[in-house]
Amino acid sequence: MRKTALSLCLPLSTFLISGALALLPGQAAALQKLSYDKDQSKTAQDILETLSSQHYRRQNIDDNLSQRLFEEYLDRLDPYKAYFLAQDIALFSEYKKQFDDQLRAGSLDAGYDIFNLFRERLSERTQWVLDQLSNEQYKVDFSKDEVLNLDPDLRRWAQSSKDLDEFWRKRLKSDLLNLKLADKDLAEAKKTLKRRYSNLLKRVEQQDTHDAFEAYMNALGALYDPHTNYLSPRTMENFNINMSLSLEGIGAVLQTEDEYTKVVRIVSAGPADKQGDLKPSDRITAVAQGRDGEMVDVIGWRLDEVVQLIRGKKGSVVRLQVLPAGEESGYKIVEIRRNKVKLEEQAAQKHIFEVSDGDKLYKLGVIDLPAFYLDFNARQRGDPNYKSTTRDVLRLVRELKTAKVDGIILDLRNNGGGSLQEATWLTDLFIHRGTVVQIRQANQTISRAHRSHNTPVYQGPLMVLTNRLSASASEIFAGAIQDYGRGLVVGTQTFGKGSVQSLSRVHKGRLKITESKFYRVSGDSTQHRGVIPDIALPSMVDLEEVGESAYDNALAWDTIHRVRHGSYSDIAAIKPNLQQLHDKRIGKDPDFTHLLSQLEIIEQQREKKYVSLNEETRRAEKKEREEKAFALENTRRTGKGMEPFATIEEYKNDGKEETDEETAEETAQNQEPENRIDPDKDPLLMESGYIMADFIRLQSSDQSQIAKRTQSDKLSKR
Repeated sequence: MRKTALSLCLPLSTFLISGALALLPGQAAALQKLSYDKDQSKTAQDILETLSSQHYRRQNIDDNLSQRLFEEYLDRLDPYKAYFLAQDIALFSEYKKQFDDQLRAGSLDAGYDIFNLFRERLSERTQWVLDQLSNEQYKVDFSKDEVLNLDPDLRRWAQSSKDLDEFWRKRLKSDLLNLKLADKDLAEAKKTLKRRYSNLLKRVEQQDTHDAFEAYMNALGALYDPHTNYLSPRTMENFNINMSLSLEGIGAVLQTEDEYTKVVRIVSAGPADKQGDLKPSDRITAVAQGRDGEMVDVIGWRLDEVVQLIRGKKGSVVRLQVLPAGEESGYKIVEIRRNKVKLEEQAAQKHIFEVSDGDKLYKLGVIDLPAFYLDFNARQRGDPNYKSTTRDVLRLVRELKTAKVDGIILDLRNNGGGSLQEATWLTDLFIHRGTVVQIRQANQTISRAHRSHNTPVYQGPLMVLTNRLSASASEIFAGAIQDYGRGLVVGTQTFGKGSVQSLSRVHKGRLKITESKFYRVSGDSTQHRGVIPDIALPSMVDLEEVGESAYDNALAWDTIHRVRHGSYSDIAAIKPNLQQLHDKRIGKDPDFTHLLSQLEIIEQQREKKYVSLNEETRRAEKKEREEKAFALENTRRTGKGMEPFATIEEYKNDGKEETDEETAEETAQNQEPENRIDPDKDPLLMESGYIMADFIRLQSSDQSQIAKRTQSDKLSKR
């Protein structure tokens, strides 16, 4: 009966595509319908079989998965419910329980029918916007009090074309207002939007069957976990862009999200990291070459096209117009000088600083570790000087021991991982023999082969500093140190990337598939939950937007059997005292108070579900934010005995230096690696130093009490 229903449904959807378009205004050129070929049919069957047999998450290919695929596919194509109508969804709901049967049979009819209609809807709606902007009678009233919904979860599918017109009227008004607030007049704003939507229309017209197939297969892969996706032969040619998404020019990891190019991660020691203004979850809306180049609007562009604009000659300047995370207006311009991220700048670095608890001065060593790196080729060649995380950290630890530091802080903030073997070897520097990580495969077999084997090089007080961007190998190391009670973990809950991916061949292309999960010696997974710090510091990024838990269909946190292991110290016993001392101290620290106040303002922005379309209201909101930031900074400066800024303009221009273009380029060509570590400019690191001082003192006191009790027990037995 289902096969009969499927054959009847196909002409119905074809009629829908041709007939329903009359409901939409505009005169966009008719798009040629995309269709699939035998290779794509066979590839889809291979993908389904590979997912069923090799993915860590075993799922039945049934009606339940079919319905989830329907919802996932629609959400990926039209997340803001801005193109499809409710009647489209109702008609396509006939497919809800047929995706599984179609895919088994190699039929992609349902996926292509939906994609074809989406292209038509997108084309027509884009033309509608262009018609409005080209109409001399088109006017916008920015004095009217209305709002635009920012939360797609609060939207419903439009019941009619008229309802969709109203949504787009507001969206277009919002786009124009955002550009006005970025100091463009209305004529310039319209011109910018005309270019933006004309480019979008061109891209829709250029889409082909490969785009449709990848969109459909990636919706299927996403039902298993966020790291499983299909790479077509064409995509494999751009593997570095589509997989690592690493930009040589500025040092940032990007991805496409809706119509925006979004910053996922800043590469430590790269140009963007050194410049300091670009943050995770920021969205790049325009790119300009040099200090005087015209801003090119990139909303709606393909990721590889944006990459080409951002890349450029080493030493040259690129300017990015950025929409900060959590905001829908208030653009900022970020000027970055392009450069290569040098291996030596990515390498571990050390620094020694001092803190006092009022009675004693503590000399602390900090090792900044941006990644778990290993030069595999040089090691295989037998090069005795090959680059390695563990080799570099070993050298730095020995230097710190020679300097007689009282404790060592290993800073893994923003360390997105890297070599698993390096994470194991690094742990070996600090613990005796024992398991470092457990790995469970899709067939449920568990490996404990990654172990430490040697006597630890350093056995003194140890701290691991983390944040939300500490991921994968960083979480393995931090989890092992915490489970063995070898040191204190301080910072933010880590990313939660506790899964392993591999590339599997399918008929055409590759499938990146999740095959195993990491587990700590305690039996806890690092997946989803990550590592919870012993002492928490505030997060500079939104935990709901960044991290494994922010992804739909992420593999769950769970546990397996723990590995028998000893404990170096009872950290739980002194944590309450550490927390109390920390809380008391940060209440009086001007830098920390300033940081917490900034985060409070950012959180208020994130919680906004609607944005005002009244220009006066928006300008007042912008002014209020600037005045708050100005007042907070002057409060911080006064608390530190510094001269406060006299005006907001002086505050905004603080630290901005004009450098001759030619001189700056020459400097970039010959620049030596600089030390990344400066506790005086890093309140989180400085506070970590004070926590370390408390940790050393309390541990010493605790051990002294244990020794006294042991001696007392011996005496009582005499």
